[in-house]
Amino acid sequence: MAETIIYMENVTVNFSGFKALKEVSFYVDRGELRFLIGPNGAGKTTLLDVICGKVKPEKGRVIFGDSLDICRLSEYRIARAGISRKFQTPSVFSNLTVFENMEIALKKNTGVLSSLLHSLNSADTDRIFSVLKKVGLKEKSNQKAGFLSHGEKQWLELAMTIMQEPKLLLVDEPVAGMTGRERIRTGEILMEIANDRSVIVVEHDMNFVQRFARKVTVLHEGQIICEGSFDRVKNDPVVIDVYLGRGGEVDSHALN
Repeated sequence: MAETIIYMENVTVNFSGFKALKEVSFYVDRGELRFLIGPNGAGKTTLLDVICGKVKPEKGRVIFGDSLDICRLSEYRIARAGISRKFQTPSVFSNLTVFENMEIALKKNTGVLSSLLHSLNSADTDRIFSVLKKVGLKEKSNQKAGFLSHGEKQWLELAMTIMQEPKLLLVDEPVAGMTGRERIRTGEILMEIANDRSVIVVEHDMNFVQRFARKVTVLHEGQIICEGSFDRVKNDPVVIDVYLGRGGEVDSHALN
């Protein structure tokens, strides 16, 4: 497991008799961009919930990095260990500027007391502008976040998450509600982020997955039914039957 960032072994999650995950074994390598797909109720969100500590499995183990058993840790300690999660709806401070949002994200690393006393130095400022440039928002650093487009708000939250320096980033449906151009830019940003850290993306937009996925894991009824390249997944008869044939088809023109 020396090259893995997260390793799940025989993980089962039971919600009052309903098994949301059934003995799932799953791993992601360091520096990997992984997509999770599957129909609603397949277990994708539950899998992310287990990784970030929101849900504790009934059985199995989850190892982060070389040896950290995160099943024994609180959500806070898991976040401090280097796992961050971005949800579908962007959570930015609309009345603050883009730069001020980034400053708040930076200060989260310093603790409550330290953040009150912490003032930005030139290195902090340079880092904020460097990350904003990565997501294409450097020129809008003085603009109120509330005036950004939906896609730009998603990019700002991704930038704020990067400021936390996570080793593993979990992203829920990042392109929902975006224009085709915004979706392409979002995919490019995720690929760039994955150059420095591992990223797991839950997504329903198969056109987006097809364009940007390096490796895809398909879940159905709490189990992994297929894993590999998008081409392998889209041609798997079981995947076609339970997912791609029921509304998950690919439209080759959707991102144009």
